[in-house]
Amino acid sequence: MADDKPLLKVKINGVEGALKRNIQAYLGDDPVTDAQRDAYLFNVDDSITSALESLGYYHGKFKQDLAQTEQGPWQLQLDITPGEVTHLQWINVRIHGEMLDDPVFNRWLNSVALKPGDKLNHGDYEQMKSQLSAIAFARGYFDGEYERAEIRVNRDLNTAQINLIFNSGKRYRFGDITFSGSTLAPELLDKLIPFRAHAKYNTRRIAALNQQLLDTGYFASIKVLPQIDKLTDGQVPVKAELTPKPAHSFQIGLGADIGNSSQKEVEPRVKLIWKTPQVNRHGHSQETSLEWTPERPKALFTYTIPLSHPLNDQLQIKAGMLWDSYGVNQTFDEERGEFTNSGQLESRKKILGVARNKRISGWLFSYYVNGLQESYNQSGEAYDPMFVMLGSSISKTVRSDNTLDPKAGYRQLYSVEYTDPILGSDIRLTRLKAQLKWIDTFFEKHRFVSRLDLGVNLTASGELAEIPPSLRYFAGGDQSIRGFSYQELGPYIEYTNDDGVLARQVVGGRYLAVGSLEYQYYVTPTWRVAAFVDGGNAFDAGQLDPVVSVGGGVHWISPLGPVKLDVGFGVKDPQVDYSTWRIHLTMGTEL
Repeated sequence: MADDKPLLKVKINGVEGALKRNIQAYLGDDPVTDAQRDAYLFNVDDSITSALESLGYYHGKFKQDLAQTEQGPWQLQLDITPGEVTHLQWINVRIHGEMLDDPVFNRWLNSVALKPGDKLNHGDYEQMKSQLSAIAFARGYFDGEYERAEIRVNRDLNTAQINLIFNSGKRYRFGDITFSGSTLAPELLDKLIPFRAHAKYNTRRIAALNQQLLDTGYFASIKVLPQIDKLTDGQVPVKAELTPKPAHSFQIGLGADIGNSSQKEVEPRVKLIWKTPQVNRHGHSQETSLEWTPERPKALFTYTIPLSHPLNDQLQIKAGMLWDSYGVNQTFDEERGEFTNSGQLESRKKILGVARNKRISGWLFSYYVNGLQESYNQSGEAYDPMFVMLGSSISKTVRSDNTLDPKAGYRQLYSVEYTDPILGSDIRLTRLKAQLKWIDTFFEKHRFVSRLDLGVNLTASGELAEIPPSLRYFAGGDQSIRGFSYQELGPYIEYTNDDGVLARQVVGGRYLAVGSLEYQYYVTPTWRVAAFVDGGNAFDAGQLDPVVSVGGGVHWISPLGPVKLDVGFGVKDPQVDYSTWRIHLTMGTEL
């Protein structure tokens, strides 16, 4: 059994940089057996000659000095004189066939960096040749072949000529596209084909079809394969091999909330998600989410029906019962002379809704009808309003790239909701919302992120308490104003609770105006530092009390998305007496 100690040590003199590295690559790894050493020494001349000529040195000279020792590795010294390098005299690239008029080929040709006068490098030639072949294959020129592909070297003049003459032939089109392994209705799968019948072949269209199938969530495995061996009549058939996901899947999550209950105890949390990705051949799906905590259990059922397109046009039916919490509650501690956290505004909701979501030209249009009954106690008084809401929203997200940390992009969302006693609601209410986010990167390392959140509740009711907490606006948190806890900011009321103690309750407002500007600097491609300023608040008419926070953070660009550790400091204390600094840890893409 051979050990891994080298039996030959090689020292190369006379060359440096890329040429030396190329010679080392051609020579290969140091031998560790007698047989490998013999083969290494036998091929030294050919290896050095090939390494020199591959970089344009056709007049190189070298000599060997081998010292054979009885103990330890043999010593081989190579003294190399590379000689004069060969330069390119011309580069001749010619195309015959339909590819000559292909704009993708012309863009590639304009991007070729080789030019007369450059040093000859066989690697650059092979790369250019393989790029041209790859473009031809990716664009459907399956009959393409080189009529001439050569490097002509004049050793006397130290010049070289590159000749690439490629006959692309005709460009193939897509033929029949078949699906195997799926129980979905064929017409449903046909709607996922993102190009017209018999469109010109392009591997990007193959990738787009693969992505469409993946985005449906129906399949555990997808293989979209052009059948190059079955080319007929200028067409290439495509076969999509599909493996459906299991009929049912279950996810169980365990966790705990620490200090968020009214008694500041550890509150266990259990979550169960049941998914049926394909209920029937028409592509219906359902998801049922059950979450249990001692104070806030939740149950939500969502049923999705594809309409004119499995991804771009869907009908969703939702039903659920949700126990949620909003704002913060405080009670006055006479001994300490300050207000202390005693819980949140609790709400129990019953919801039933129907929505249609349709994607057109990058915009997602939604319109829906939601029934909402919400029970809550505010200032010691119980409320149980009923609403039937008509709503519509439009949103669009654009990214400069498909990474989880895009260099540029924006997101915009606008929505309007309306409810009226005519529809069976307790009050008349119009809700308007706008959310804007913009990202751009300047000079590679300087990234800016800005956002703006606006909200308005228009109602004839003079009592805020008649608007359920889920329809009010709050501020504070890592997606709002950092330096403050989630929904800590907004209008509050003071009252005497059942125990006769002075209490405060952040109950939210009719309006919201929150903005943020953040500067991020990339220290390395995967680490950056940030500085930000957030400002605004939730408020009622004539009660705007803006809060500003500043801070900074460190972000790690992980494979799963940015992980951000930010610290925010309040410049102006809110009216609720809370600490004015907070640490925020978040994960996920910003668009």
